[in-house]
Amino acid sequence: MNKGIDLNSDLGESYGPWSMGDDAAMLSIVSSANIACGGHASDPETMYKTLQLAHENGVSVGAHPGYNDREGFGRRVIPMPPIEIGRMVAAQIGALQALASMAGTQVQYVKPHGALGNLAAADRAVADAIVAAVAQVDPSLSILAISGMQLEQAARAARMDVFSEIFADRGYLSSGQLVPRGQDGAMIHDPAEATDRLLGVLESGLMPVIDGDPIPLEAHSICVHGDSQGAVAMAREIHERLSAEGVSISSFCAK
Repeated sequence: MNKGIDLNSDLGESYGPWSMGDDAAMLSIVSSANIACGGHASDPETMYKTLQLAHENGVSVGAHPGYNDREGFGRRVIPMPPIEIGRMVAAQIGALQALASMAGTQVQYVKPHGALGNLAAADRAVADAIVAAVAQVDPSLSILAISGMQLEQAARAARMDVFSEIFADRGYLSSGQLVPRGQDGAMIHDPAEATDRLLGVLESGLMPVIDGDPIPLEAHSICVHGDSQGAVAMAREIHERLSAEGVSISSFCAK
C-alpha cells in the first residue's frame, strides 16, 4: 500500500451571494485545494478568501480552470478550438496567480475542471493545448490529471511534472473515464463505501469499474468534490481511515 498520498478537493466555487460547499471545513482536512478561477465559478473576492484560508491551513494551491459557464457550473462542453481553450486556461491561471500573490501564497499546479477536464482526458489535441498553455504561463507548474488518460500522457510527453488523480466519489468505466453524471453508478455518496474502495485501490493498484474487470490506475492524489453532498464527512473519514492504515496524507507538491 502507498505510504503517502495527497487528498484534494475542488474549492472556491461560490460566487457573489451564492455559497457552494464548506471550504473552511474542507481546508482543515485536505492537503491540496483546486481553486476555481472565475470560469465555471468564483469571483475575485471568493478566490482571495479561499487562497487565504488555504495558506493559513498549510494547504497547497492549484488552479482549477473550467469553461466560462457559470450557469452550467462548467459541466457542459462549450465547442471551442483547442488553441482557444489554451488561452482560456492561461487567463484563468493568471487571475488566480495574481490573487495568490496578494494572499501570500502561490499556485503550484493546474487541474482542469468538469467538462473541460473530462474532454482533456479523452481528446489529445485539447490535452496538448492545455499543457502548452500551462508551460507558457509558468513551466514550474505541475499538472494534476485523471489517472491513465490523455492529459496525463500529454504532460509526460512535454516533460512537465504530472501527478495522477483518482476520485473518491465517482464511478469509473473500463476506459478509465468517469461514469457520466446522471447515469447509474456515477456518484458514490457513502463515506464508508468510498473509503473501502480507496483502500482496495491503494492495496492492489486496481480500480473497480461498472462495466468490466478492475483496471490498473496510478494514484498520487485522491479527489473529493467539494460541492458533493456530504463532502466534508467523506473527506474526514478518508483522512482518518487512511491515516489509521499508515497512509500519510500530504501534498504531492511537497517535494
